[in-house]
Amino acid sequence: MSKKEFKSGFVAIIGRPNVGKSTLMNQIIGQKIAIMSDKPQTTRNKIHGVYTSENGQIVFLDTPGIHKPTSKLGDYMSKVAHGTLGEVDAILFLVDVVEGLGGGDRYIIEQLGRVDTPVILVLNKIDRVAPEDLLPVIVQYKDLYNFAEIVPISALQGNNVTTLLEQIVRYLPEGPQYYPADQITDHPEQFVCAELVREKILHMTREEVPHSIAVQIEDMRVEESGLVRISAVIFVERDSQKGIIIGKQGSLLKEIGKQARKDIEALLGSKTFLELWVKVKKDWRNQERVLRDLGFRQD
Repeated sequence: MSKKEFKSGFVAIIGRPNVGKSTLMNQIIGQKIAIMSDKPQTTRNKIHGVYTSENGQIVFLDTPGIHKPTSKLGDYMSKVAHGTLGEVDAILFLVDVVEGLGGGDRYIIEQLGRVDTPVILVLNKIDRVAPEDLLPVIVQYKDLYNFAEIVPISALQGNNVTTLLEQIVRYLPEGPQYYPADQITDHPEQFVCAELVREKILHMTREEVPHSIAVQIEDMRVEESGLVRISAVIFVERDSQKGIIIGKQGSLLKEIGKQARKDIEALLGSKTFLELWVKVKKDWRNQERVLRDLGFRQD
């Protein structure tokens, strides 16, 4: 294939919280760059994932789930998700076929009516339903919007993801290769490492804690031996949450560090020493200055 036929562009992955957007991103890229959790609104920043093939390069934006905000952090997340729709060459609207059409989906479809971007409906979690149950779901969504394509997949198992990628490339313009073929994200390693720590906290804590935490890498350096030494701070909103994160005699914090270190070592390909601290920043989700300091920017 000649160079002039190479296609490239930017694609947003949108959908209700917890429909599998980060799972799809990681499946396509082949490595964990977006954290996964069964708790909604896990993604807080646009995650740029880069997929490169012989005939094209797709730069994915895994946006926060579109939802009605309840805090300044929630407002930031919602603005990021909505703003992305006008920046891209194509949109993947990911839906959960197990849950079916809901009010959140209708709200998103309403927003899609404001843009001219081609929208591909991606029916996720087909591994969890019988094939004959898909058609009624497809009909429901087709009645509400004129989708460019409709592709059923399983983001978790990888079913039909190759077909989805082929369909996406069809809607991209001819263009340059924006990133080297071996680059999978434009986020700095510190950002991804902080997200991996946050993922473990989401998995290991109770309902009152998950959305009250933020993780910031304060120091990251490589020693002469090749060991990567990382110091990270976990911010919470209340003293009681600090106690929960630390656990009895530091047991939970130790387990968080142990699990996060495994993923970080896989990401970096190096032995890692991870040091975690817990600090209280009262009501940080509603303080714009703190949100900026923690990396929640709209640019």
